[in-house]
Formats: sequence, C-alpha cells, structure tokens
Amino acid sequence: MSGQRHEPAVRPLASPGEDAQTAGQDALGPLYWVVMHNDPVTTMDFVVMVLMKVFQLDYGKAVERMYRIHHNGLEYIELLPLERAEFKVEMVHRAARAQNFPLTCTVEPGK
Repeated sequence: MSGQRHEPAVRPLASPGEDAQTAGQDALGPLYWVVMHNDPVTTMDFVVMVLMKVFQLDYGKAVERMYRIHHNGLEYIELLPLERAEFKVEMVHRAARAQNFPLTCTVEPGK
C-alpha cells in the first residue's frame, strides 16, 4: 500500500458561492406555487383555519393572507416541489368540501 490518502468522490451539498438552501432546492427540481382563490361563500374564519393548519402560518400571518385573498381575488401561498404543492391543494379541497365550502387552490409554476 502506498502512503497516499484517497478522498472519497462525494459532491459537496453546496458549491462555492451557493448556499445550502439553494443547493437543496435545485436537487428537488422545479418549484410550484400553491395559489388560493377568493369565493363569495367560504367564510373568512375557515380560510384562516386552513392557512394555519395546512400551511402552518401563525394566526396573524393567516389573517393577513386571508385579507389579501379577499381583496385581490387570489394569493400565492407557498412555493413547493410539485408533489408537495399538489398534496397541499388536495388537503385544502378535502377540508373545504367536508364543510361544503367551494374554496379553491391551484398549482402554478414558480418563476
């Protein structure tokens, strides 16, 4: 055996000039927005509850987002990998339908 030390060929998580979060996002592929839409039936309280439970927003941020949805017609809620975005949309729709609300979320490509 030689006295040389061999380093394993492992790619570092983040390359120089790139932070670990950016490297992790690149590994996940493209990201997609979960977009929540306003409707004239779903109560504001229900929207706040969904934002807190499904998207883990605190009460203040959930109320802020609910008002943006109400006044602007929609709000971009969270940027996620496609499968996670679709799963959250399904969670929102199931919760809304269980209460007979027409609350709708869609998935849109991130920019």
